[in-house]
Amino acid sequence: MIPPTQPDRHSDVGAYVLGVLDAADADRFERHLVGCDRCAAELEELMALTPVLAEFKQSAPTPETITAVPGRRVLDGLLDEVDATRRSRGRRRLFLVAAAVVLIVGGPLAAVSVTGGGDKEPAPPLANAVRAQYAAGEKVTSVDPETKVSAGVSMAARPWGTQVVMELANVKGPKSCDLVAVGKDGKRQTITTWAVPKGGYGIPGGAEKWNREPLYASGGAALNRGDIDHFEINTLDGKRLATIKA
Repeated sequence: MIPPTQPDRHSDVGAYVLGVLDAADADRFERHLVGCDRCAAELEELMALTPVLAEFKQSAPTPETITAVPGRRVLDGLLDEVDATRRSRGRRRLFLVAAAVVLIVGGPLAAVSVTGGGDKEPAPPLANAVRAQYAAGEKVTSVDPETKVSAGVSMAARPWGTQVVMELANVKGPKSCDLVAVGKDGKRQTITTWAVPKGGYGIPGGAEKWNREPLYASGGAALNRGDIDHFEINTLDGKRLATIKA
């Protein structure tokens, strides 16, 4: 039983994803998320917004025509839909579409699973969620002795394999890269790919704030945690940037 003076952070997952928590409540929820498997699992489900966002982005007329910001009444209605969706699995897609509309109308169309900037806008809620997932998982880190790239990988066991979140710093661009999980049997699985702009990520003294911050990217491997030997970060033209022992 949670004392009346202690808010139930379990109910904040939908509000956190929709970005309607104030800064203090968002910070408290992120601290709660680190130790709460229930909320972490629910947040992971809501990360399924990625394909819905892509679908809406393709069907939207142009980014310039989407300028309205949803009012509080609209957001409250969508949050009510979160509760209704939990009680009716058949309406799950309706909630995902509604949440996608909020993210399209009310915020930048930044990648849901990759965070690190490229513009000067504040990080969207799902960007903060990726960082929180990184903090909550089992972490291994490495600094490559040749490239000096600093990389970390956070892992969490899931029924389908292993959820993976990467932190990357001291990497300069422009270049395109991928994160690969290598199994103990030698088999390779690509976790995610991304582009590094000219200004780079995690560069001390970088020209812009986002140049000075690490890049976070999330994905998954169809490998059990115990079957992963190491991770590789490579450029798409084959240059090794970092190796992280699992």
